[in-house]
Amino acid sequence: MHLFVTGGAGFIGSALIRHLLTETQHEVLNLDKLTYAGNLESLASVSDNPRYQFLQADIADSQAVGEALARFQPDAVMHLAAESHVDRSIDGPADFIQTNIVGTYSLLESVRAYWLGLDAERKAAFRFHHISTDEVYGDLHGVDDLFTETTPYAPSSPYSASKAASDHLVRAWHRTYGLPVVLTNCSNNYGPYHFPEKLIPLMILNALEGKPLPVYGNGQQIRDWLFVEDHARALIEVVTRGAVGETYNIGGHNEQKNLDVVRSICALLEELAPQKPAGVSRFEDLITFVKDRPGHDLRYAIDAGKIERDLGWTPRETFETGLRKTVQWYLDNLDWCRRVQDGSYQRERLGATI
Repeated sequence: MHLFVTGGAGFIGSALIRHLLTETQHEVLNLDKLTYAGNLESLASVSDNPRYQFLQADIADSQAVGEALARFQPDAVMHLAAESHVDRSIDGPADFIQTNIVGTYSLLESVRAYWLGLDAERKAAFRFHHISTDEVYGDLHGVDDLFTETTPYAPSSPYSASKAASDHLVRAWHRTYGLPVVLTNCSNNYGPYHFPEKLIPLMILNALEGKPLPVYGNGQQIRDWLFVEDHARALIEVVTRGAVGETYNIGGHNEQKNLDVVRSICALLEELAPQKPAGVSRFEDLITFVKDRPGHDLRYAIDAGKIERDLGWTPRETFETGLRKTVQWYLDNLDWCRRVQDGSYQRERLGATI
């Protein structure tokens, strides 16, 4: 297949593309605007693959997207391009409205025009796969409650509200125009190449530098953690085998309190990085409770039964095995981390450009 991936230089997008190019024979066009979160160094291992192409463009640029679609002739579009950091959405929601809502609308229109021009067989086989988040559902209050594909939307942050809006647009383009879509809503991802502003890499890198490990509120917020490479496998199953118009929730079956996640990181660092920074006797002593962020959801948890029943997907990693792999990856790739932290990753671009 020819797969047109938006946001392929981001955390989940780059994991997806690495998997596509190393584990399948699909052709990939990566279209990414390269905002601060887009890092082509995350694709360095596959950037010379003859089945990979990269185009720097904005999903809201209808001309650039239309020309790329016409040239690449994709069999499916996998839409991952999004602003995704909740804290940034609270401080500056405008970018989230522009990219996640306006950008998704513009992309849908570009893709619809391309799809209408396909012959009947390719038109029937085409898919628009929209990748979203469990945060659109708000939070759960009962200890046994789980998000399902029919849970009502109740977003709490500008980020989750913008993703909820994009989900609604995709479903509307299916209902109104017949565009063949599939949607996925995933739980918290973690793993290699995660941008250092996110919880797990931030805690690892701060600990290694002897800096405070900031935990919001009392740290009792619960998230379902999904190893990013498991997520990539699930996305490929959905885009190739998912039923048109259906939504699939993707979760890791790994509910953890934020405070317990940080403590687990500290315990792994005690084992894997015993040479501590000056003045630090235990990594856990660096944990610092800070004022909770506005509108902080208490608990997320996903019922991933549908994707298991319909497509046979289950996560391979437990939280323990995935977190160990993640911590070890950061210890082995501190140069990648430093280049993100000092901004030098934005000054050098890798990959074939069309």
